[in-house]
Amino acid sequence: MRGRIIRQLLASVLVNSVYAMKNYPVVLINTVLAPISFLVIVNFVSRGALLSQAIEGAFIMSMFSSGMGLQSDLSHLKNDFKIQDMVVSSPASPAAYVLGMALSEIVYSIPALVTLIVLMAAFVHPGVIEALELMAVMLMMFTTSVTLGFTLSTFTSDIVQSFAFSGLISTLFTTLPPVYYPITYIPLPFRYLAYLSPTTYAAEIAQSTTGLLQVSTISMAFAWVVLAVVTIVFGVIAVTKARWREV
Repeated sequence: MRGRIIRQLLASVLVNSVYAMKNYPVVLINTVLAPISFLVIVNFVSRGALLSQAIEGAFIMSMFSSGMGLQSDLSHLKNDFKIQDMVVSSPASPAAYVLGMALSEIVYSIPALVTLIVLMAAFVHPGVIEALELMAVMLMMFTTSVTLGFTLSTFTSDIVQSFAFSGLISTLFTTLPPVYYPITYIPLPFRYLAYLSPTTYAAEIAQSTTGLLQVSTISMAFAWVVLAVVTIVFGVIAVTKARWREV
């Protein structure tokens, strides 16, 4: 059983990421360009004052966008190659299939993640505890976007529609909220709108953890609770509402 699951995971990684990385290496530029471009712009505009915040924001954007990229990939495989139909009729479980595809998105994002890890070590200097907290935040962001992406992929019927949803959601969650800069830069009447996005809480935790933003203990605890609840809720929605089998 364990060997079969491992083979299923490896097959997903090979099909969805290694194949593209090997045959079309130019596609890797996009995974690096999107988060790094915002980082560079924020750094230039702030004259270097927000470099550390921008690095953490780029990490959040990269993890969330990687998870949302799952929607387009799953939709493409489901609608164009009927892979999901084959998985449904095979002994493979939905969990193994989605986990393997999620791992493939991480592999696909390795160039961007390695670049950001180097920048993080060079300019942010997180300690061991801070690094673990940052990893937890990034994992929750990735899990949230993966479950959201999987759910949407089971409802979309065309790859063009999937790209539209993926781009729209990524923009709403990673560029409009204060991810690349402190939330204190937003005027107070509009600041409450930013808290409608879970990425705002992720950025707040990351910036507070590394000493870039002063946040009270209560606010930090509340941010962790919000992220945990959002992650669980999207997970429950994926399990209960996703259309795994065609009806």
